Amino acid sequence: MKRIDAHQHFWHYDAVRDAWITADMAVIRRDFLPTDLAPLLQANGVDGCVAVQADQSEEETNFLLNLANQFPFIKGVVGWVDLKSVHIEGRLAHYSLFTKLKGFRHILQGESDPQFMLSPSFIRGVAALHKFGFSYDILVRPKQLPAVIKFLPHFDGEQRFVIDHLAKPYIASKKTEPWASEMALLARYPNLYCKLSGMPTEANWKHWKADDFSFYINHLLDTFGPSRLMFGSDWPVCLVAAQYEQTLSLLDRHISALTAGEQEGIWYKNAAEFYRL
Repeated sequence: MKRIDAHQHFWHYDAVRDAWITADMAVIRRDFLPTDLAPLLQANGVDGCVAVQADQSEEETNFLLNLANQFPFIKGVVGWVDLKSVHIEGRLAHYSLFTKLKGFRHILQGESDPQFMLSPSFIRGVAALHKFGFSYDILVRPKQLPAVIKFLPHFDGEQRFVIDHLAKPYIASKKTEPWASEMALLARYPNLYCKLSGMPTEANWKHWKADDFSFYINHLLDTFGPSRLMFGSDWPVCLVAAQYEQTLSLLDRHISALTAGEQEGIWYKNAAEFYRL
């Protein structure tokens, strides 16, 4: 079965810029580049990937686009642009010239203001994406889900959104609410997808079990349905808690009872359609 990794990262490690990589994440305090990922994709039967920004700069977007030009297995890029800029349409027009640039992301989880995404300038910037055919990745933590619920009604139903990493539920503490209720509300938006990614890093890094994720995955299967979910490894961030192949086997275990078509959607088709790969 064909597979696409809809969420992973590349970087040249910089201790100042990448200060979010704390001492307990020392295993990823180094460079991670396409030459590191390629053998993992090949060994695990993954046909390609979507490279997602990890730094909030246009330099990051350009870095990922340059890698995508060099390595055909990078099928798409989710970059960063200043969505609050008064010049946003000009920047989007510029980036629309790059066929592998599929969408944008802002690291909302790192914003101290939980209402950041509701500022008029940010909403205006995100609203401009549809004109240029770009998607938007929503990176938040559970405490920000109430703001996401207020955020989505501002946009045309044709604008494509995807929630990264299940919105990072508290898997380690087995907490399910209010995450479950809020995700069920969000699932009512047919233009909103969700990535089954980043799960081991929200669990107990050293002692997680496959069953730890069952509630969260099953809840999303019930609410979003198999047609709006997609696989992502979150490599190399996943390495603090799981090897690349474990991210695949973990998901495979939970969706193996689905129909072949539903599994194909989660592994490949949904990401290919969402990102227009």
